[in-house]
Amino acid sequence: MSEGDSIGESVHGKPSVVYRFFSRLGQIYQSWLDKSTPYTAVRWIVTLGLSFIYMIRVYLLQGWYIVTYALGIYHLNLFIAFLSPKVDPSLMEDSDEGPSLPTRQNEEFRPFIRRLPEFKFWHSATKGILVAMACTFFEAFNVPVFWPILVMYFIMLFCITMKRQIKHMIKYRYIPFTHGKRKYKGKEDVGKTFAS
Repeated sequence: MSEGDSIGESVHGKPSVVYRFFSRLGQIYQSWLDKSTPYTAVRWIVTLGLSFIYMIRVYLLQGWYIVTYALGIYHLNLFIAFLSPKVDPSLMEDSDEGPSLPTRQNEEFRPFIRRLPEFKFWHSATKGILVAMACTFFEAFNVPVFWPILVMYFIMLFCITMKRQIKHMIKYRYIPFTHGKRKYKGKEDVGKTFAS
């Protein structure tokens, strides 16, 4: 392998300026993501704010309905993945290998593990809104369409998809939310020692 054959290296074997710039930019971006991880409510408020700004922009411009429809379907897809368990119980029904959700009162407690974790759900949803916002700056994405039909299609798709997801949740007895679930505690250790 000769000098400069690997990606991001200049002729002299050192990383190129462009590679170093984008590498540093990626590190800064990851650092900000890491710092935002514990602030769930703030992250979602910012995302809702971006969504509100996007909707105002689409309303004022009176266009880009196809982009908005695609964004809605993308968010619906993310939401369904957020509500689904990592290991689908319908696939585990036939085989005896691997973990499964408890079906009886005396079975071992297994926590609900999502297919799409909350942080990745937020991150993908926010990126989707930013991409859709960027699309509104290009006239090529402003396809003329009768928007009430798109709204009707989206409502039908949402209802059908959620109905199927709720039936799946009822059939396999899992709840994707922790609110209202029973909390399991181990034996309490009082930490007292016996003196002789």
